[in-house]
Amino acid sequence: MKNLSALTFLMIMTTLLSGCKSKQAENNPLLETWSTPFGVPPFDKIKTEHFKPAVEAGIRLHEAQIDSIVKNTETPSFGNVIEALDRSGEVLNNAYTVFSLLNSAESNDRMQADDMEISPLVSAHNDNIYLNDRLFQKVKAVYDQREYLSLDPQQLRLTEQTYKRFVRAGALLTPAQKEQLKKINEQLSRLGVQFGNNLLADNNAFTLVIDKQEDLAGVPASIQSAANTEAVNRKMEGKWVFTLSKPSMIPFLSYSERRDLREKLYKAYLERCNRGDSTDNKQIVNEIAKLRLEKARLMGYPSYGAFALDDEMAQTPENAYALLDKLWQPSLELAKKELEEMKAIKKAETGDDSFESWDWWYYAEKVRKQKYDLNEEMLRPYLSLDNVVQGIFQLSNRLWGITFRPVSVPVYHKECIAYEVLDKDNKHLGILYFDFFPRPGKQGGAWCGAYREERYEEGKRIAPVVTIVANVSRPATPNGVALLNLDETETLFHEFGHALHSLFSQVHYAGIGGVEQDFVELPSQLMENWAFEPDMLRMYAKHYQTGDPMPDDLIEKIQRSALFNQGFTTTELLAASLSDMDIHTITEYRPIDLNAFEKEMLNGKRGLIPQIEPRYRYPYFAHIFGGGYAAGYYSYIWAEVLDKDAYEAFVESGDIFDRTTAESYRKNILERGGSEGGMELYKKFRGHEPDIKPLMIKRGLIEMPADTAARPAPLDTAARNASIRRIIGQQ
Repeated sequence: MKNLSALTFLMIMTTLLSGCKSKQAENNPLLETWSTPFGVPPFDKIKTEHFKPAVEAGIRLHEAQIDSIVKNTETPSFGNVIEALDRSGEVLNNAYTVFSLLNSAESNDRMQADDMEISPLVSAHNDNIYLNDRLFQKVKAVYDQREYLSLDPQQLRLTEQTYKRFVRAGALLTPAQKEQLKKINEQLSRLGVQFGNNLLADNNAFTLVIDKQEDLAGVPASIQSAANTEAVNRKMEGKWVFTLSKPSMIPFLSYSERRDLREKLYKAYLERCNRGDSTDNKQIVNEIAKLRLEKARLMGYPSYGAFALDDEMAQTPENAYALLDKLWQPSLELAKKELEEMKAIKKAETGDDSFESWDWWYYAEKVRKQKYDLNEEMLRPYLSLDNVVQGIFQLSNRLWGITFRPVSVPVYHKECIAYEVLDKDNKHLGILYFDFFPRPGKQGGAWCGAYREERYEEGKRIAPVVTIVANVSRPATPNGVALLNLDETETLFHEFGHALHSLFSQVHYAGIGGVEQDFVELPSQLMENWAFEPDMLRMYAKHYQTGDPMPDDLIEKIQRSALFNQGFTTTELLAASLSDMDIHTITEYRPIDLNAFEKEMLNGKRGLIPQIEPRYRYPYFAHIFGGGYAAGYYSYIWAEVLDKDAYEAFVESGDIFDRTTAESYRKNILERGGSEGGMELYKKFRGHEPDIKPLMIKRGLIEMPADTAARPAPLDTAARNASIRRIIGQQ
């Protein structure tokens, strides 16, 4: 019977693909079998005009597959319902995944315009699946019998997660409510695309152009050179251009003696999409907030935050708030102490201790120099991009024995590079792309994605194709070496942790490949812990010209400055997390003056000092209005509780490169995807629930024990049995 079903499916697929091809879609590489090395996307053949026809054809094919599941007259089973559903939609998924990832990394006007049509199409298609009552009844029939079907653990988990996914998508709503939900989802999809397009346009629109050398006072020569290269690329020879990308903006804010220019640059960053012009996002944010609340109400929740967190480790906004509130006051008090140190320096230099947000980076750098005899320009020569990447590779080899081999495969931009990742037995684990530098068609920030997720077909593992996209400092000259700062170095370690999560995955079904939002940052943030360990720095931090290792006195300075500026860093992170939660826990919508709402909730209610802005303001908060972190930005600090406690396992072993601990972490977390809940996976690795103390010590919120070698003891038996809410949220 399985052979007959496969043959029928093949005939349907062939008929559809041949019948639906218009002249525009003929020879569309997104609709063909990818014969590229390792099955990577055929980037060398894909053109912008291929995406929309491919997505439309993929939708039609997926509809036929769903229809085949619904019309199957056999008794609903795991194989003909749950597994069939999990295996469906590959053509659509391939096309839409490539489109979505490229639209973030290498976009253009045509792609952005097409996205206004493509994303709502895909959203409506997903609704048609999850709100299909006949399909849901088949899913429910299998779910109701799951305990009697002799399912293995992954099959049982997939069945339960599939049912839950349908319910959370509205499968239990009335027909009228389903129609209302479809309209809401379609509108949200369009608004999210428009938000992102506006932000990209605003990012690209502003430049700080300097045409006098004296206006660069204080800016290091390497930063000047990079700004000059940017100007040359923009046909502005003889000038210097600074942009709103972090690798350009932060060094200028840190070193420029021109306070007026620092103000101009930082205000441009803060006021993105907030100026009442064609790219203003305030009304879009209002509409998104209103629609999300309507959706939550439809689903039976008082707020969107309550709806979103019901499926996460935190479970409720109250638990997320409990963690944020626990950290807020000590972080803010630490930041205030940092401010007083900087104001004292400013007064000594200028006779005036007035202080604004655009002064923070400049005077923080002076504090670092004064207290620790350290500035980042001393470190950059040892943190070349090549050295950092090789350091990450060396770390991965020491922990798990994996290796990385450069490969020649199609790429979407000439600056991309690719590696084959080989396991300790030289078996193929996957392909890893890197795309490092900012450019006009790329969104800001850094992220990790997968052009193909790991899965199994007929017992054979299909390896993932993973991509790391970043915006780190370009070389100061066209043929020069990219020299990174500490933050950029840490960012690459972070994103590589996400990549390992994909590369190591051994999950048989796509439907359980993902983890909870507030668990997903654990693998990435755990990797950050190694970045500046002395033994790690000795391994990879080599001078880009001489090859000499970073001197021990510099390494010692990095260690002594570990708590530098932690009050600021933690406070701005928490402020953004609170802003996200605040707007998503409203229970009655009224038009929101976003600037006033933010000021009231952060400065008025919680006492945020005006010298610190939240990491993201609503009009450019892409994580929550243009990405997947709505009511979920708290997950970065939530997962940091996990990652700091998890790193203690390596410390307690006596060797931060301990293979046994690394293998346990790989086996119990990295390979498992979402085959179990995050807390269950964590406890299998760690042996107990997480302790918040390592996080608070790392961020300087409580003092390190007098014996610096001493570490917080593991939780006692009673604490191990306590809930995550008590440990993280209310302890």
